[in-house]
Amino acid sequence: MKPHIERTRRGYRLRLSEEERAVLRGLPGQMRAMLDSEDPSAYRLFPPGYQDDPRRAEEFRLLTRDDLVAHKKAAFQVLEETLDADRLDEDQLAAWMGALNDLRLVLGTRLGVTDEDEPDVDPDDPDAPVRSLYSFLGWLMEQAVDAAASGLGR
Repeated sequence: MKPHIERTRRGYRLRLSEEERAVLRGLPGQMRAMLDSEDPSAYRLFPPGYQDDPRRAEEFRLLTRDDLVAHKKAAFQVLEETLDADRLDEDQLAAWMGALNDLRLVLGTRLGVTDEDEPDVDPDDPDAPVRSLYSFLGWLMEQAVDAAASGLGR
């Protein structure tokens, strides 16, 4: 089976099915809206700068949050704008990887995913659809990382 994201001489080729693209289609808008809220599942997207000093941690948050939110929103916009593309350039692939990573962090937080969790999804689990999405995003992220890494050392 050919990779779904592959490095070429002209960037990266995307081989996503319409179903795979449809799964991704609504996620950027949902994430941008969540970034504007105080949703606790976004905690892992903005780790505290200082673990043992609440005052400095709050100062750090005030100094960095707006820039981090803008950067994350820009990545989700690139994902949204290039979702139907057959090719991505380096910057677009980097934005995809950032967006996919952030999606997985939020979903993992909502699901309470740990290192000990089994990768298989139990179809009887009430969270099966979200766990399947989490697995799909991880697989797609792996595809993107493999494609980006294939050009290292050239």
